[in-house]
Parts: sequence; structure tokens; C-alpha cells
Amino acid sequence: MSSVELNELQALDIWRRAIVASVRADAPDLSARQMALLLSVYLTPPPHTVRGLAQLLNVSKPAITRAVNRLSELGLVRRKTDDDDRRSVLIQRTVRGSVFLREFGELIVAAAAGETEGTDDALPSPY
Repeated sequence: MSSVELNELQALDIWRRAIVASVRADAPDLSARQMALLLSVYLTPPPHTVRGLAQLLNVSKPAITRAVNRLSELGLVRRKTDDDDRRSVLIQRTVRGSVFLREFGELIVAAAAGETEGTDDALPSPY
């Protein structure tokens, strides 16, 4: 990976541009918690359980369950009963979730490269 030097305003502006591009593309509107959960499922090794994700993100199991419910409705993750422990439910990746995150990653790269719409007018110097 290459090293990129950004100050906090530059990093926030890249994030803003990526979010604006996502909104314009009519992508699913995810909360920060839902996005953190989705990224955790896709970027950390499985298996993923509600309990494990709650520990990883340091939030309650009911909060994780609500986020999983929303992500499941959108088809970005799916639940599967653990064959080894029928009481446990695994949270799994889906093709739709993979495509969503790949496209969101492309939006972030485009925003970092200055390829998304937006102006720097509102940013203070020395940005």
C-alpha cells in the first residue's frame, strides 16, 4: 500500500465527496453503525456472529441485530444457522454486498483523486 499524507480536513472532504457520490448514485442509505458492521463482515475473516460483531464494534447485541436486520433487508448480508451450533446464527456475505462495497470503494478512490463533483470553496486554508 502506498502512503498518502492527508490532514483531517482533506480526509473528511474525501469522505464527504464519496458520500455525496453515493447519495447521487441512489445507493442504499446506511448509518455509520450499519456501514461499520458491513465493512467488518467483509474485511475481517469469518465466521461472524452477532455476539462476535458486538464485541468487535463494542456495541450491544440488540444494536447489532437491528443493523443486521437492515442489511439483510437490503440483501447486503444474510443470516445462516450455524451447522455446528444450531443456536448460533452466522452473518454471511452476499454478492450484492460485495458489489456495493466494491462500488463504494471506487467512489472513495475517485473522491481521493478529485474525480468527483464538489468544490473546495468551503474549506479553510491551508487546505
